Amino acid sequence: MTNVPACAMCASTAPTTRIAYEPWCCSACCTDTYALDATRPSSLVVPRVAHRKPITVYQCDTCGIRALGEQRCEDCTTFMRKVGIGGRCPCCEDLITVAELVGEEVIATS
Repeated sequence: MTNVPACAMCASTAPTTRIAYEPWCCSACCTDTYALDATRPSSLVVPRVAHRKPITVYQCDTCGIRALGEQRCEDCTTFMRKVGIGGRCPCCEDLITVAELVGEEVIATS
Protein backbone atom coordinates (compact mmCIF):
# COMPACT_ATOMS: atom_id res chain seq x y z
CA MET A 1 0.00 0.00 0.00
CA THR A 2 1.34 3.41 -0.95
CA ASN A 3 1.36 6.47 1.23
CA VAL A 4 -1.80 8.44 0.35
CA PRO A 5 -1.67 12.16 1.17
CA ALA A 6 -4.60 13.63 3.10
CA CYS A 7 -7.53 15.06 1.15
CA ALA A 8 -7.30 18.85 0.80
CA MET A 9 -10.96 19.27 1.79
CA CYS A 10 -11.83 16.65 4.42
CA ALA A 11 -8.32 15.50 5.48
CA SER A 12 -9.22 11.86 4.86
CA THR A 13 -6.29 9.50 4.38
CA ALA A 14 -8.41 6.53 3.37
CA PRO A 15 -7.13 4.71 0.27
CA THR A 16 -9.04 5.73 -2.82
CA THR A 17 -8.82 5.22 -6.55
CA ARG A 18 -7.83 8.83 -7.13
CA ILE A 19 -4.93 9.84 -9.31
CA ALA A 20 -1.80 10.57 -7.27
CA TYR A 21 -1.61 14.28 -8.16
CA GLU A 22 -5.24 15.05 -7.21
CA PRO A 23 -5.49 16.67 -3.76
CA TRP A 24 -9.07 15.42 -3.12
CA CYS A 25 -10.35 11.99 -2.10
CA CYS A 26 -13.56 12.16 -4.17
CA SER A 27 -15.43 14.34 -6.64
CA ALA A 28 -17.66 15.72 -3.85
CA CYS A 29 -14.64 17.14 -2.02
CA CYS A 30 -13.35 18.60 -5.30
CA THR A 31 -16.69 20.34 -5.92
CA ASP A 32 -16.87 21.60 -2.33
CA THR A 33 -13.39 23.09 -2.59
CA TYR A 34 -14.23 25.05 -5.75
CA ALA A 35 -17.53 26.23 -4.25
CA LEU A 36 -15.71 27.41 -1.13
CA ASP A 37 -13.10 29.27 -3.19
CA ALA A 38 -15.82 30.99 -5.23
CA THR A 39 -17.42 32.49 -2.11
CA ARG A 40 -14.12 33.58 -0.52
CA PRO A 41 -13.02 37.11 -1.54
CA SER A 42 -9.48 37.44 -2.88
CA SER A 43 -8.91 40.61 -0.80
CA LEU A 44 -10.21 42.07 2.42
CA VAL A 45 -13.44 43.98 1.89
CA VAL A 46 -14.30 46.96 4.07
CA PRO A 47 -17.98 47.98 4.11
CA ARG A 48 -18.69 51.45 2.79
CA VAL A 49 -19.24 54.03 5.51
CA ALA A 50 -20.15 57.67 5.30
CA HIS A 51 -16.80 58.95 6.61
CA ARG A 52 -13.65 56.91 6.13
CA LYS A 53 -11.26 59.79 6.78
CA PRO A 54 -10.90 59.18 10.57
CA ILE A 55 -9.59 55.64 9.91
CA THR A 56 -7.35 56.57 6.96
CA VAL A 57 -3.57 56.71 7.34
CA TYR A 58 -1.80 59.50 5.42
CA GLN A 59 1.97 59.86 4.84
CA CYS A 60 4.00 62.94 3.96
CA ASP A 61 6.21 62.42 0.92
CA THR A 62 8.58 65.17 2.09
CA CYS A 63 9.37 64.13 5.68
CA GLY A 64 7.82 60.63 5.91
CA ILE A 65 5.60 61.36 8.91
CA ARG A 66 2.30 59.49 9.09
CA ALA A 67 -0.98 60.85 10.44
CA LEU A 68 -4.37 59.33 11.15
CA GLY A 69 -7.29 61.24 9.66
CA GLU A 70 -5.25 64.39 8.93
CA GLN A 71 -4.37 65.17 5.32
CA ARG A 72 -2.03 68.08 5.97
CA CYS A 73 1.46 67.58 7.43
CA GLU A 74 1.99 69.77 10.49
CA ASP A 75 5.78 69.95 9.98
CA CYS A 76 5.94 70.63 6.22
CA THR A 77 2.48 72.21 5.79
CA THR A 78 1.99 70.14 2.63
CA PHE A 79 -0.72 67.68 1.76
CA MET A 80 0.04 64.04 2.47
CA ARG A 81 -0.85 61.05 0.31
CA LYS A 82 -3.30 58.38 1.41
CA VAL A 83 -1.59 55.12 2.41
CA GLY A 84 -4.72 53.16 3.31
CA ILE A 85 -7.22 52.24 6.00
CA GLY A 86 -5.58 51.61 9.35
CA GLY A 87 -4.87 52.81 12.85
CA ARG A 88 -2.40 52.67 15.73
CA CYS A 89 -0.47 49.46 16.42
CA PRO A 90 -1.43 48.21 19.90
CA CYS A 91 2.19 47.18 20.59
CA CYS A 92 4.28 50.13 19.43
CA GLU A 93 1.68 52.89 18.80
CA ASP A 94 3.00 53.41 15.24
CA LEU A 95 0.46 54.08 12.49
CA ILE A 96 -0.01 51.02 10.28
CA THR A 97 -2.45 50.09 7.55
CA VAL A 98 -4.53 46.94 7.47
CA ALA A 99 -2.75 45.92 4.26
CA GLU A 100 0.63 46.12 6.02
CA LEU A 101 -0.72 44.12 8.95
CA VAL A 102 -2.29 41.22 7.07
CA GLY A 103 -0.40 41.40 3.80
CA GLU A 104 -3.53 41.78 1.65
CA GLU A 105 -5.04 44.66 -0.25
CA VAL A 106 -8.09 46.29 1.33
CA ILE A 107 -11.02 47.05 -0.97
CA ALA A 108 -13.77 49.47 0.06
CA THR A 109 -17.19 48.40 -1.20
CA SER A 110 -19.41 50.95 -2.84
